Amino acid sequence: MAEKELNELTDQELLEKKRKSKSDKITNAVLIGLFIGVAVYSSVTHGIGFFTFFPLVFAGFLGVQWNRRNQALEKELESRNLK
Repeated sequence: MAEKELNELTDQELLEKKRKSKSDKITNAVLIGLFIGVAVYSSVTHGIGFFTFFPLVFAGFLGVQWNRRNQALEKELESRNLK
């Protein structure tokens, strides 16, 4: 099932999405920390190589995508005066 666009959600669904986004912060922080840890461990044990940069690319991608979703959600909440 495809996720609805933010402007198609009801006010209640939008507020629920905001509540869920708060718990997603912890999950994203753990995943980004794990990716950075793998990169550091790899560079310490095997030197700089593929497994040093590959997790860092995923960590950056995850951070950018989460930031975009969060900004869009905040913008929609402000436009409806639900903040």
